[in-house]
Amino acid sequence: MNNEKLNIRNTSAGQEVFDCVRKKYVALTPEELVRQNTILYLSNTKKYPVNLMRVEIGMKLNNMQKRCDILIYNRNLIPLLMVECKAATVKISQDSFNQLSRYNLIFKVPYLIATNSIDTYCCKIDFETQSYKFLKEIPEFEAIC
Repeated sequence: MNNEKLNIRNTSAGQEVFDCVRKKYVALTPEELVRQNTILYLSNTKKYPVNLMRVEIGMKLNNMQKRCDILIYNRNLIPLLMVECKAATVKISQDSFNQLSRYNLIFKVPYLIATNSIDTYCCKIDFETQSYKFLKEIPEFEAIC
């Protein structure tokens, strides 16, 4: 997805990667690797401001605690885009979009992304017609904010 460099360190507990959104080191799991590469790509290539990103936002859905991987707000702090990250070994499937759609019942963002760093899909939600359209690429922040 990008050629940016992650800040990775070795600890007695294993490898950790610096999360520029949470401003701390976190365990470098396969999914976290995808999440951090996605954050770098969105911020450096697509110009999404890091200060408008949130990672692992907790929510209650059907009385169950869930977490959204990446949520990006517009300049008015209204949720704009949600990203579901899967490990590179996990295929992006309809289940990935079903999960995003369930989370979107809460956040109501107009843009959804599912990625495993190998395959990335972005769609725009049309709430009026209750439909969606897949986009050829992730739009730049200025084009949708």
